[in-house]
Amino acid sequence: MTSPLIQIVDDDEGVRRSLALLIGSVGLRTVEWADPLAFLQGFDREAVGALVLDVRMPGLSGITLLERLLAEGVDQPVVMLTGHGTVELCRRAFKAGAAEFLEKPVHDERLLEALHDAVRRHVATRQRLAADRAAQERLARLSEREREVLVQVVRGDTAKQVARTLGLSPRTVESHRANAAEKLGTESLAQLIRLYGAALDP
Repeated sequence: MTSPLIQIVDDDEGVRRSLALLIGSVGLRTVEWADPLAFLQGFDREAVGALVLDVRMPGLSGITLLERLLAEGVDQPVVMLTGHGTVELCRRAFKAGAAEFLEKPVHDERLLEALHDAVRRHVATRQRLAADRAAQERLARLSEREREVLVQVVRGDTAKQVARTLGLSPRTVESHRANAAEKLGTESLAQLIRLYGAALDP
């Protein structure tokens, strides 16, 4: 399994190399970027991991870059680094979704802890998204009638209530429910409800 990728954006080559060596020492892969605009155009958005952004960079500040990432829906957690931290910068960073805001020179253990926490959250997020997509794909297999029955069942209606609402016989309702459960790969009502909820509310 490929290790998580930490993408470092800092215009200071010495800082980038130092960070890459530190992060690589704990088994995480790294990619270095000197130009925030080049990063924005070419970084791996699908990679599981985290981003490390310097606040002060020429052309595009780290905070502005972070806000751009938020606007574009990038889900990778961001750890901000700055040598000139202020309350306002910190506020803007967290408002834009930063996972952590650390001042240089940053303590090695603190940075690694922040990155490990960020990676764990990102892995969990990607797993949840994958499960949601799988649930949506399963739900798409249902016929229109099976979907109608499922909506009523998930709402808590009995087979008789569903039958009255849809103008069907209770036996037909049970047949549609069984077909829906088979297509969705569920073995209980609780599983059916969880999968339906995941598909509709990712």
